[in-house]
Amino acid sequence: MKKVLIPTKLAGVAASMLQTAGYEVVQDADTPLAEQVKQHPDAVAVIVRSEKVTPEIMDSLSSLKLVIRAGAGYDNIDIVYARKKDIDVMNTPGANSNAVAEEVIAMVLAHFRHIVQGDLTTRQGLWEKKNMMGTELTRKTVGIVGLGNIGRSLVKRLQGFEPTLLGYDHFLAKQRALIIGVTPVSLEELFSQSDIVTLHVPGGPATKNMVGKEFLSLMKDGSVIVNCSRYGVVDEEALVAIRATGKKIAYLTDVHPQDAPGDKPSAAVADLILPHLGANTKEANLTAARRSAEQLIAYFDEGDTSCVVNAEFPSGLNPAHLRLSMMLGTLARKAGGEQAIRRIDCTFYGDLKLFRKWFTPHILEGALPNAEKGLMPAAADQSFKEHGIVFKAREPKDDVPYGDSITLDFMTEGHGGESVCTSVRGLVAEGVPMVSRLGNFNGLYFDLRGHSIFFRYADRPGVIACIASVLSDNGINIDNIVAPGDSVSGEALAVLKTNKPVADDLLKMIASAIEARMAFSVDF
Repeated sequence: MKKVLIPTKLAGVAASMLQTAGYEVVQDADTPLAEQVKQHPDAVAVIVRSEKVTPEIMDSLSSLKLVIRAGAGYDNIDIVYARKKDIDVMNTPGANSNAVAEEVIAMVLAHFRHIVQGDLTTRQGLWEKKNMMGTELTRKTVGIVGLGNIGRSLVKRLQGFEPTLLGYDHFLAKQRALIIGVTPVSLEELFSQSDIVTLHVPGGPATKNMVGKEFLSLMKDGSVIVNCSRYGVVDEEALVAIRATGKKIAYLTDVHPQDAPGDKPSAAVADLILPHLGANTKEANLTAARRSAEQLIAYFDEGDTSCVVNAEFPSGLNPAHLRLSMMLGTLARKAGGEQAIRRIDCTFYGDLKLFRKWFTPHILEGALPNAEKGLMPAAADQSFKEHGIVFKAREPKDDVPYGDSITLDFMTEGHGGESVCTSVRGLVAEGVPMVSRLGNFNGLYFDLRGHSIFFRYADRPGVIACIASVLSDNGINIDNIVAPGDSVSGEALAVLKTNKPVADDLLKMIASAIEARMAFSVDF
């Protein structure tokens, strides 16, 4: 009988379902996981919520095959070490989306109607009704940053309040946003027009201090910002500075550096602060528990790995080709101006066509950097669908001598709503991932590793010298350069590898100096 550890306060339905399916279940939320693994070293699976699954924990469970995070994020599990130990890791995405969406509405209503203050003062025998003039949520303009599972759930839950819904999701096609009932706008428009801004983006370097002075200064006087995403997305020091100018912006948050007792850095700035209650509902707990049990049973009984987030690639596939596909996805996204993607067509040549489904998660990572990483092919394909992107693998022409190479064609929405195609091709040569074509520029064979900058411009003498001069003046050395021209368009492409990253402001300065029609950088 297979043994499963559940060292957390997870709804009992998980244990019940597993026991009915013939599993031995040990559910103990009071004993630390490290102690439990000593008592049950023969466990084959562990279901956790916030408990950390470290290399030491995995080493102590010699029969461990599966770890399930009953929730979306899995940064409490060392997924890289798990892969080395041939341990699969799963999550249950979407299980808490409704709970978080409802929490956002609850926080806004609590703020608008002075619920917390009203309760406290009335219990004290005071009658401060005259100081508690409220605001109605009905018919307000709500800006939703991030239209993933939670953002889309929030759209549905807000409908009864007859709001004007504005949305920003850099990687969601505009038509898809309109279909779900949201008017797609730029971040500048969203922050300047909204009465309420609610954030639903991942954490990490890409969104660190995303909401800073620039966006906060655009917000209306008396507006509200709700952060139920990750701590650090809002630059709280910038918020304090904006308030010091006299602008009134309310700040409601339930995210913190650590989910643990102790002083909270947001306490001094937040108008309403909660202990990360987003997923803390009986229903979300029940859903996560049920999905955890269903996924565990399907994994062991049917070999279903569709929810595995640290997938292993199949035997015979060079991992360098998987990394190449991610790099090409990133390159196509940036070369296309990072516009909303409508369609991705892929062609895998040579032996790669035998493994084409395994490339889907890596292309997803390059095309949609904020999407979930480490998905299995079926889950990655579903993620593309949820973002409104048609993702297709085409049959290669047998008479095309491209060897084991990959072509990606990205169809994006242009600024005027027209469809724009960005095409890239790449291959692995002696273990090195290389881009061989970008648009109409062939024969690049440029090593994608390291720091690279790309410029497309009207072909003329002196451009390369200008780029090199600016880089030199800023202490940046050029390690490699290719600069093919296109006689049909009269344009040239300069691709330079540098010894260190080129800052955005410097990139813009060079682009302006050479009148570049396209300029971007990549760092791998």
